[in-house]
Amino acid sequence: MSIPESLGEREARELLRRFEPVLRMTAGDRFFPTDAEPYVRSCSLWVQPPGREALRVAVQGELSLENLARQPLDEPGAVHFLRFTDPEDLVRIGSRESLDQLGKRAARSLEQTGRTFKTGRGRLARVGYFSRFVDALYSVALLARGRVPGEAAAAATLAYARMLQEREHYAYHGRAVRQGSWTVLQYWLFYPFNDWRSGFFGANDHEADWEKVMVYLAEDAGGELRPEWVAYAAHNYTGDDLRRRWDDEEVEKVGSHPVVYVCAGSHASMYAPGEYLTELSLPLPRPLARAARAVRRFWRKTLGQYGTDGSGGYLSVPFVDYARGDGLSIGPGAEREWDPPRLMQEPLPDWVSGYRGLWGLYARDPFEGEDAPAGPMYERDKTVSRAWYDPVGWAGLDKVPTSVEAARRTRERRAEIEAGCVALRERIAAKSALLERLGAEAAATRDLSHLDAASARLTERVRTLSEEINALRDRLATDETVVRELERSAERLEAGEREPARAHIARAHRPASPEELGESRAAEAWAAISVGLMLIGFAGIFVFERERLLGALVLGVALFAFFEAGFRGQLTSLIGAVNVGLAAAATLVLLYEFLPQLAVVAVLLVGLYVLWDNLRELVRG
Repeated sequence: MSIPESLGEREARELLRRFEPVLRMTAGDRFFPTDAEPYVRSCSLWVQPPGREALRVAVQGELSLENLARQPLDEPGAVHFLRFTDPEDLVRIGSRESLDQLGKRAARSLEQTGRTFKTGRGRLARVGYFSRFVDALYSVALLARGRVPGEAAAAATLAYARMLQEREHYAYHGRAVRQGSWTVLQYWLFYPFNDWRSGFFGANDHEADWEKVMVYLAEDAGGELRPEWVAYAAHNYTGDDLRRRWDDEEVEKVGSHPVVYVCAGSHASMYAPGEYLTELSLPLPRPLARAARAVRRFWRKTLGQYGTDGSGGYLSVPFVDYARGDGLSIGPGAEREWDPPRLMQEPLPDWVSGYRGLWGLYARDPFEGEDAPAGPMYERDKTVSRAWYDPVGWAGLDKVPTSVEAARRTRERRAEIEAGCVALRERIAAKSALLERLGAEAAATRDLSHLDAASARLTERVRTLSEEINALRDRLATDETVVRELERSAERLEAGEREPARAHIARAHRPASPEELGESRAAEAWAAISVGLMLIGFAGIFVFERERLLGALVLGVALFAFFEAGFRGQLTSLIGAVNVGLAAAATLVLLYEFLPQLAVVAVLLVGLYVLWDNLRELVRG
């Protein structure tokens, strides 16, 4: 796949405006796509040298997009980062409010979000005990409390409000490139803050958030650019799963503008409104991961027994992404219109290509969830992002021809394989002729004592050549079948037929179904209190039933499993699973206790069967 080539500024601007997305936010969202310039002017710049304290090298008001690329005190391992919510800067600008006043205003902002946004039902009811237990650990650990300071979201709300007071605007940074046969429109959406944890009970908070929506255009038969695919960035999805075909019914459009449902706080982009269950996966050590996968595979797939879904190699913590679309709408025909795009065309602005640092606080989070992101062109480790240097491959389109090219590419591939088939037939014919000659020679030398060595060599050569010819014939049969299918496919494509719009999707973005959202209040309440009650119960057992600890623990686990299955409507499945488990345990006990006797009986039965079978054959003969 070729390197992207930047379009001219005029053409890029016209195409970006023609297909720019419509964003539908969730009620309660406090941060919206904005121009990066006022954000940078509101930030200070810091450097984190390896093994030393972070140093502030520019205070708020000194930075702009023009000078952001200057990275002082650079050295191997140094991390440059912006800070949007520096308390010292918050009190030295604007009206110079006190921290107490800032705190009160921030509290009012959070209360307003609380009145506007209501959580969905059944987050924990949708997952099993193990995930709930990990969720409880996550809630009390440092990771859950976050390395981004607790007041950061409130401070960011106030700083963003100041930006809007200067000039309310809604903007994206646009880039248009040609890569191969595709023209790619990139809409880079910059949010000043990700408040998923503090505002919407999600996994993390972090300063700054770069999200992206891409539209893929191709020339039609008349040479005019038409949209064929779109791809929205969303966590836990990559490649083919990111994109949808333009004619997919899931892709909602307003005229020529795709509609994006933005998840509250996290700003992940979805194709349909709803509530999406997202699991944060924390990897297990390798031996435990392998054991967990094996046990889950045997229990669920081999025995088909009761249990929860999930990856056997991870501890999964459940969260919900709310993409309801009931908040502010931004875009053509919406409540708020986009400002003209901020272009990132060649020659690239210095802030795009020259600044490789983070766009917000470097929290030194070991899982990187609360570290700010890098800019559009880079990853956090300062390598160039694939979405930038290979936007076609980023969405898995590097293997997909445009609709106009599809039939031609199919016929080209058919011709290549057909040419290979011709060569294969010639090889098979030549080798078959040689095999016949060798076979005749082998027959002539067989059973002649003075030619034993030569005959053995000929026999081995005949065997090897025969196996080689069989492999070539098998390959030829497969290739001939592929040629026929490619011919049929080319005919369908030339007739205007296409494969199903969703055939490429392995794991679709799927909002929770009405049934999942319809968990009973009792089940939801049980999910919320079950792990806490279990921990309290185990503590009580340890204090009051220490002499019968093992039995009390088994009884306690059994009771919790019984209540869980009852609330989920899976009591019958649980009883079946318990029966299977008891039967397996009883079998193991019997094998352990009576293994020698069982071995003797097995040998006796086998001997009797062999004796009976041989005598039956003798009598019939």
